[in-house]
Amino acid sequence: MTNPNDTGRLESINTSRGGVPKIAVFEALITEEGVDGDRQRDRRFHGGPDRAVVLYSLEVIRGLQAEGHSIAPGAAGENLTVSGVDWTRVVPGTCVRIGGAGGVLLQVTKYASPCEKISGYFVDGNIARVSQKQHPGWSRVCARVIEEGLVRIGDEVTLVAGEATEVSGV
Repeated sequence: MTNPNDTGRLESINTSRGGVPKIAVFEALITEEGVDGDRQRDRRFHGGPDRAVVLYSLEVIRGLQAEGHSIAPGAAGENLTVSGVDWTRVVPGTCVRIGGAGGVLLQVTKYASPCEKISGYFVDGNIARVSQKQHPGWSRVCARVIEEGLVRIGDEVTLVAGEATEVSGV
């Protein structure tokens, strides 16, 4: 029972050895630690169980590009860039399944705060343009990993209400 705005596609999987931009890879293993091969330079603000994976919307990125910002998938530090889902519905508590049954299950934990390291991708360095507080619906989101697995470009992405509460240990 999903509506058409609850299903989309995984457009980009992005990793780095620390910092931005993150570079696209074809596939990646996602564990409770995050995306395999991805590292964060400052673990006080990035990574950890509730910030294991960062997601962002391709449609939001395109909207920012239309405003003149030089942002692209991975530039804002997100691990997974998705398309086709109503980004305003991707809020804390929402579950995101990638790859269908047997795929990865993530639960959105919080909105990602803008980081100075991404300022070069914004006109006049205005990172507040992706602040949830100042521009609701334009922020990246952080998620915890409920079910681990392998993801690939082109995998189906589905918003699933309440599924994480059914997983043991959560």
